[in-house]
Amino acid sequence: MSNQKPQKIAYLGLGIMGSSMALNFRKHGFDVVGWNRTLARPGVQAVKDAGIQVAESVQAAVSNAGYIFSCLGDVPDVEQVLLGDVKKYAPANAIVVDMTTIGKAAAVKLYDGLGSAGLRFLDAPVTGGDVGAREGTLTILAGGEKAVFDETLPLFQAIGKNIIYCGASGSGQAMKLCNQVLCAINMIAVSETFSLADQMHIDKKLLLDSLGNGAGASWALTNLGARITNGDFKPGFTLEHMLKDLRLIDENVEDCNLPGVELARNLFEQAGRLDSEQGFRQGTQAMFRAYESMKP
Repeated sequence: MSNQKPQKIAYLGLGIMGSSMALNFRKHGFDVVGWNRTLARPGVQAVKDAGIQVAESVQAAVSNAGYIFSCLGDVPDVEQVLLGDVKKYAPANAIVVDMTTIGKAAAVKLYDGLGSAGLRFLDAPVTGGDVGAREGTLTILAGGEKAVFDETLPLFQAIGKNIIYCGASGSGQAMKLCNQVLCAINMIAVSETFSLADQMHIDKKLLLDSLGNGAGASWALTNLGARITNGDFKPGFTLEHMLKDLRLIDENVEDCNLPGVELARNLFEQAGRLDSEQGFRQGTQAMFRAYESMKP
């Protein structure tokens, strides 16, 4: 890829993560057009306020885009959009980068399906949460052809800090599912630590200050532990999305024996059922509420 910036980037899906990534592309001087299925969303308004055009259809967003990024909900959503209007209307040889967590099998299906239409595809799920998306410090886990990755690297550098080429198509998704196991089980550790602290009348902020740089420190403790301390369960990444990702492990690996994942799943579901199932829309740190609900 030359130093000249591409004529247009289309970003499909302007939720918490997608809107922040679109804004960072804009900050780095790229010409961005966005699209979101539902226009009445905070992320849509945020990109509009930054001067990014929001198209009314996928066709309008992608028809002149050399690079098409997507961050959508689940496998059916991604397949409907990418194998539908993107495949139909994107310019030949455009690079399509899906950043949704969808699992390895779905990524390979997209690679084959888009390739049959003359489009190039990378699976590139991310980790780093809403903070990483806003600050442009995401870890990006990419799978696909190395030459396509190399061509896309300058764009990745606008939205991420740690950009990893993981191998052939689907490899980025495989790595992301491994990451989600770490995130889920780390959340058990953080929730249990805070639950124990409460039972021993230890101040949560003092716990963070004392243990945040010790052997048990983690991103989850530093970032999500701080939110628990403040009673903040607003989503950076929702319970329902984490449960979707844990479901993908079962769908992509037969007979996997992961007891920690099963425990995490049960606790996330327990927290999600709180408040007439409104808990599923809270952040993953809301697992702590499941522990609170079990107190005598």
